[in-house]
Amino acid sequence: MCGFGGYFGSVREAETLLKRMVTAIAHRGPDEHGTFVAPEAGLGHVRLSIVGLGDGQQPMSDATGELTIAFNGEIFNYVELREELRAKGRHFRTSSDTEVILHLYDEMGEDCLSVLNGDFAFAIWDARRHRMMLARDRMGVRPLFYTTRGGTLYFASEIKALLQVPGIVAEIDPIALDQIFTLWAPIAPRTGFRDIHELEPANFMIAERGRQTIRPYWRLDYPDREATSRFVNEDEAADELRALLSDATRIRMRADVPVGSYLSGGLDSSIVAALAAGMAPQGLRTFSVTFDSVEHDESAYQMQMAAALGTQHSTVACRAGDIARVFPDVVRFAERPIIRTAPAPLYQLSGLVREQGLKVVLTGEGADEVFAGYDIFKEARVRRFCGRQPGSHIRPHLFRKLYPYLPGLQQQSAEYLAAFFGAGDVALDDPLFSHRPRFKSTAATKIFFSPDLRASLAGYDAAEELASRLPQDFGRWHPLHQAQYLEGRFLLPGYILSSQGDRMAMAHGIEGRFPFLDHRLVEFASGLPPEMKLKGLVEKHILREATKDLMPEAIGKRTKQPYRAPDSLSFTGVGELDYVREAMSQDRIAAGGLFNPKAVTKLYEKCQSQPVSGFRDNAAFVGILSTQLWLKTFTGTSIHAAQAA
Repeated sequence: MCGFGGYFGSVREAETLLKRMVTAIAHRGPDEHGTFVAPEAGLGHVRLSIVGLGDGQQPMSDATGELTIAFNGEIFNYVELREELRAKGRHFRTSSDTEVILHLYDEMGEDCLSVLNGDFAFAIWDARRHRMMLARDRMGVRPLFYTTRGGTLYFASEIKALLQVPGIVAEIDPIALDQIFTLWAPIAPRTGFRDIHELEPANFMIAERGRQTIRPYWRLDYPDREATSRFVNEDEAADELRALLSDATRIRMRADVPVGSYLSGGLDSSIVAALAAGMAPQGLRTFSVTFDSVEHDESAYQMQMAAALGTQHSTVACRAGDIARVFPDVVRFAERPIIRTAPAPLYQLSGLVREQGLKVVLTGEGADEVFAGYDIFKEARVRRFCGRQPGSHIRPHLFRKLYPYLPGLQQQSAEYLAAFFGAGDVALDDPLFSHRPRFKSTAATKIFFSPDLRASLAGYDAAEELASRLPQDFGRWHPLHQAQYLEGRFLLPGYILSSQGDRMAMAHGIEGRFPFLDHRLVEFASGLPPEMKLKGLVEKHILREATKDLMPEAIGKRTKQPYRAPDSLSFTGVGELDYVREAMSQDRIAAGGLFNPKAVTKLYEKCQSQPVSGFRDNAAFVGILSTQLWLKTFTGTSIHAAQAA
């Protein structure tokens, strides 16, 4: 794993610029750095050395010098690909997976993407064709951003590097902010920065003189709801799933350095850690974050699983005040406003891994999207039942069963619960049916937007734009698959894998690897009948069946408890930090121009005077604070001029 930046076009003092770009993202590659400059293009690279420690330096050129690559990530099937290439007469000068990509591109051009199994973003300068190719992995694990100025294309692993280019300034994009305060993340290719774009997952760009072409090479897909599934026997499906998951874990253990594993105490990370422990002859290191808050802490399950596996286990405690202490750094590395504090403990956790001397960790991320593990999938099923059976007396019991870890909901009336979950409020054929309540409750935070910001948005609707991006055959899919697509195609790369994943890990030079996001496993799970994934209201049914021998029964049968962290309470009360008071002051809010100063003051005072449990106020507080920190970090000035542009 690494970071890179580069350009295609005409640049003055190219070497100096490339060094500035990669210095801005040196945290991604603390081991080595290098640059490459050609008459029409340049590449800079910072390296986190994991594979090919002694000979994997980048940027790397082929033997002819006509192909040069800067690469971030890992190709997990590089061993097999290298042997296939050798059988064709290809000669290798290094032991790295980077050189494998160069040979594959030389053989296949952009079609090489179809055979890569990995988490990657890369740029290849093809001097023969005078073109630059940019590419990103299928699920969007690794980031890649780009912009154009003066006819030159600039690109980098993080936006910080692009801000080193003369003339590129940080301006917040009001549309992106509206998307964050509705959908939790911008809709790619939009980013939080005006005129800076993100290459979408499973896409590649070919840049030639005067032209840039972006095309997909893979897509997340599901069968028609009326199609006959090849998966008839559940036991056979479970066996195939187990084999795929085991192999996905096996190839993600490939490294020339030790590989550890996160252990949250939930089903997914426990499965990955159990499989990895069986493949680690020297023993497995596991890592967890704990909380003072009983509502958020899962340490009892973490310790139970670590003991069952016999791992060397380390924990970092997220205590009162820790989230506020690291939050400015979290926003700086996330490079966007965020409405939850969940990235902060993960930032702490990756710091622990680095302190313990590791560079690579496996995680259970992706299982909920791939095997329908989130509460939102169950909630949508219950809401559909209520829409079809509005007079059913079991409706309140179903709603209470959804969230056993939220005791406040258990005491509410049937009428309140029906209204809270939007039962009957959304048409059953609405393509966003599963997510409308979430979007509605999140969008309620926009009550704090300033009149100027509202005017600049001119009635824009983020949810409707999302609906317009759905594929043509979306309506033919089963409702569960529609909901999975919304999670896997938008929220997963837009928020989970970025703000909670790559950015928090790479802030400390840690590479996260995700066995559940192996594209073979994703394609397999997409073809499973919905009832094998969500059986009644039991989430991830087939995954539980395939792995029930790997962990104690108490963990294997746990109801999904989503990863959460304390929100507004983290920033108020005893030990409240000066930067919070400054950022939320009326003067600063007014200077930013994005929020209503008086409304924000009332919210701030409310959070200071009492614990706030409602989603709207918590999300609004965190979103406003993170936006204020974003402005200070990246612009340092008011954004009135940006709004008027």
